[in-house]
Amino acid sequence: MKINWGTGIVIAFIAFISFILYFVINMNINTKYNHDLVTEDYYKQELEFQQDIDKETNAKHLVQNIEWKKINEGITLTFPENIKPESITGKVFLYRPSNKQLDFETTISLSNHNLLIPDKRLLDGRWNIKVDWQYNGKSYLYKKEIIY
Repeated sequence: MKINWGTGIVIAFIAFISFILYFVINMNINTKYNHDLVTEDYYKQELEFQQDIDKETNAKHLVQNIEWKKINEGITLTFPENIKPESITGKVFLYRPSNKQLDFETTISLSNHNLLIPDKRLLDGRWNIKVDWQYNGKSYLYKKEIIY
């Protein structure tokens, strides 16, 4: 049997479409490729975006903002020295972009303007730190992408 140009083009199209469909189906079925949203409550966070912008603006107007430092015990977050640490409330959220099972949240409890995030909770790699804190009725937000 002789294959002419038309038959060859049709066979090539069918092979190409089959190849693409195989990868599309494989990506959707295989649990190794997780297609979750960045966070579970993505749309709720989108509605609160303006509040986050206002909190970040408040933080930029501080004389000194939060600073982070990697030490042997983990990561220390140092809050501004000119405010009373006992008046600070809020939460610290650490987000791991590559694995949502490693994400965790902790409340702020300071000792001498410092908050320690223990090394045992952190793996090497990229982390996003989000500190949502309040002081004297005013809200602040600190975001930082770090490599641990």
